[in-house]
Parts: sequence; C-alpha cells; structure tokens
Amino acid sequence: MSTVFDVDFDAHVRKMMEWHFSEDTGSAFWLGKRAVLGFDPIEDIHSGDDLLRFPDVSGELRTVAATDLIPRGAGPDQVFRVYESGGTTGAPKRIIDGGYRSRMAVWAWSRLRAHGVQDSANWLHLGPAGPHVVAFDTAGYAALGGGMLYTIDLDPRWVKKLIAEGRHSDADDYIEHLLDQAYEVLSTQPISVLNTTPPLLEAICARPELLALVAAKIETIVWAGTSFSAESLRQAEEVFFPGIRIVGIYGNSLMGVAPQRPRQPGDEHRCVFEPFHETTRLDLVAVDGQPVDYGSRGRVRMHLVSEEMFLPNVLERDTATRVEPVAGGPDGLADVRPIRTIDDVDVVEGVY
Repeated sequence: MSTVFDVDFDAHVRKMMEWHFSEDTGSAFWLGKRAVLGFDPIEDIHSGDDLLRFPDVSGELRTVAATDLIPRGAGPDQVFRVYESGGTTGAPKRIIDGGYRSRMAVWAWSRLRAHGVQDSANWLHLGPAGPHVVAFDTAGYAALGGGMLYTIDLDPRWVKKLIAEGRHSDADDYIEHLLDQAYEVLSTQPISVLNTTPPLLEAICARPELLALVAAKIETIVWAGTSFSAESLRQAEEVFFPGIRIVGIYGNSLMGVAPQRPRQPGDEHRCVFEPFHETTRLDLVAVDGQPVDYGSRGRVRMHLVSEEMFLPNVLERDTATRVEPVAGGPDGLADVRPIRTIDDVDVVEGVY
C-alpha cells in the first residue's frame, strides 16, 4: 500500500505552480505578486528546492483580506473558513480552509491510531477554540474515531497579554479558571482522551483532585501548542501520568500538524515529530539558510504547498534538532523550542 511518503513532491510543486499562478485558478493574492517576483513560477519553479526563490510572505497574512487568499479554481459550492494564529509573534495571521485541514486530519488520525489511540473515545479539548484551528482539528480526530468532543472557554491571547505585562497573579487565576472548567467536564462526562498543552498539564499536576481524576479516567494525553522540555516530558510520562499514553503534536495554524512518530528502537529522543509529507516540507537550517546536520539544532523553515494555501520559504518561530528519517519517511524534528525574540518582538508562549 502506498503512503503519503510516496508522493513525488517535485511533481506536486510543478502542478501547484500551474494552479496558483494561472489566471483561471490562482488567488488574487498570488496573482498580484507574479509580476514582482522577478521570475515566472510556472516556467522557473520545478522542484521543492526551487521554492527557496520565493520571499517569505507570511507576515502579510496579518493584513491581507482572507477572501484574496481563496483560489479562483475553488468549486462554487466549496465553503471556506477563516482561522487565526495565536499572535505569539505579533498581530494574528489568517489562513483559509476549504477542506485541506480535514484531509490532513485523516492522516494525523492514522498517526494517532499508530500510537494506540482507540476508536469511540470521547475527547476533552483543554485548549483554545474561537478563531483557532486547533479545536477544528481536534474535533476531526474525535469524529474520525466515532467519539465526541468536549471543549472549554480559553482565550490564549489574554494569557499571553497578562504574562507579557508581568501580571502573573492574574494569569495564574485565569489558569485556575480553566482547570475548574476541565474538572467539571471530567467529573461528569465519559472522557478518555485529553488534548491540552504542557503548561496546563503542569498546572493539573499541582491540583491533587484534578490529577487523581485524570489518572482515573484518561487513557491518552495528546499535547500540543507549546514546547515541552525533555525532562518535563520524562516526568509527565514516568512520575505524574504512568500508564497513560502520551503523544505530542507539533504544529501551528500555517503549517498544520506534525504528529509524533511511534518510538523507534535506539531513539535518543522521547518525542520525534513528522510533518504531513504530501504538502509540507520542514527543514532545519543554520543562520546562513543551509540545512544542519543530523543531530544538530536549526531553525524550522516551512514550505506549505496545497491547493488552498501556498506558503513557501517561511521561517518559523522555533528551533529543533534534526533527526534521521525512518521507514521512508521525512526527516524528524525533536526538542522543539521557541526563539525568544523575533523581529524585536518577545515570543510569549503562554498556555498555548
């Protein structure tokens, strides 16, 4: 059986250049840039490596009209949603989705099942909803497994604002408010999968009654949203949640998700992420833009090449360690950490 790793990415790139830069199918955003790129994407871009010729336009997603991102080739009945980033590096960036995230969720769900996540599981999403795509993704996992999704109210931007302003007591009170909501759901509803973040997992560990409830009911913890140090992950697995399956997902609104791959014999890292190789390439690069060696740390550079969104050559806010691929898959990423300052803006992770 073929897998997404069998995709000829260079051929996919050439097909998407025709799509995004033809008058009949391209978006207003990219068609407007074709004349100022200094090259012809249809004639001159032939491979994934050629995507480095494009500028990083991700900053423009803060202000461009979302409707200008919709390809003209989209079907008349295709419904698009608008999602926003968390605003970690400034004003939120906006993306559109008309079905791509659902297709990626099917793949990500297969990865979660490879870790042993069961069908018919009900999920509690202790994370943001509103304009944030993560709740949509999590709802997809629950639905694909035949389960239900429960959510709470969480505004990640408010927590980041409180922390950035030094209002740590107010931030702590807000976290307690989030945990109160989680306790109410977990104590009354049949939940077996908890989807949350490392900071909120640590907060759960500090509330004995909630920790005991999680230990009694939860079979799988899926964490995402912020970084998780190797030592904190070890303590979560061995000290606080022994016997509970713990799976990580790296990602953001722009790139999508890169679930943790199943652990391999000899893995040096507890958690290694792999991206959706059908449409996404993640490279780890040095300050000169060249890929780092396996085992070395580099900054994450992302190319997203899908029919709905084309985002080449994006330097992400994170660094990670490059890990050798397995089973014909892409390079892995481990020990993801945020860069503390980007373009003179302090990176505040908050609780998501």
